[in-house]
Amino acid sequence: MYQDKTLVCRDCGNEFVFTAGEQEFYESKGFTNEPQRCKSCRDARKMQGKNDREMFVATCASCGGEARIPFKPREDRPVYCSECYSKIRENS
Repeated sequence: MYQDKTLVCRDCGNEFVFTAGEQEFYESKGFTNEPQRCKSCRDARKMQGKNDREMFVATCASCGGEARIPFKPREDRPVYCSECYSKIRENS
């Protein structure tokens, strides 16, 4: 049986609760280590990697608008903005 645990974040030093439900989820995924960071520090760490990405600007092949993409576009492949890409995925 799991019980809530209070852990200390390795980044900010604040205490956070590792709930019984989270512990059960960790076990179901095969994770053996407890989390080392609180939710806000984990989220900030994830976003840091995304913010460091180089973004490229291209013209959307569907609407002609601006598309910001994390890869260098090639001339032989169409590029779509977020809205057009979402519509294409819904229809497939």
